[in-house]
Amino acid sequence: MSTKVITGKGLASYVSVVNPKSVNGSEPKYSLSFIFPKSDKTTLDKINKAIETAKKEGVSKLGGKIPANLKTPIRDGDVDRPEDEAYADSYFINANSKVKPGVVDKDLQPILDATEFYSGCYCRVSVVFYAYNANGNKGIACGLQNIQKLEDGEPLGGKPKAEDDFTAVEDDFLS
Repeated sequence: MSTKVITGKGLASYVSVVNPKSVNGSEPKYSLSFIFPKSDKTTLDKINKAIETAKKEGVSKLGGKIPANLKTPIRDGDVDRPEDEAYADSYFINANSKVKPGVVDKDLQPILDATEFYSGCYCRVSVVFYAYNANGNKGIACGLQNIQKLEDGEPLGGKPKAEDDFTAVEDDFLS
């Protein structure tokens, strides 16, 4: 069994795949939250199997046995993000990497324009799951490998584009 998963179609959120971000002073990482519908049982099954494999492979890192309260990266959007409609009736995983992920379009062409992959577009991701034991916290983490953008979506984040807020003005308006 592998700890690597290639997901089905989902929504990208909290995207930081062009420039790494530091969270609370930690080492900067590339990351995203991958949201997929609860109806996608195939992706959920692949993730759960990969997590189980990561537990078995990482048992020595976890202190020789798998703790009952082991943290896993799969989250229920209805429970963990009830205020955010993008997460409704969905599961999500937060994936990150110290190494920049590859980002391609549906035709496998590299996406070089930083504005082309954003929170709100649809994608598939390649991720790996692995055990960690740091500062007394034990669990399974999700490493971001690569991303395939499938289609554009409604940008997330609530900030409207400038061209949506304004209309063109005549020169005499400015005087």
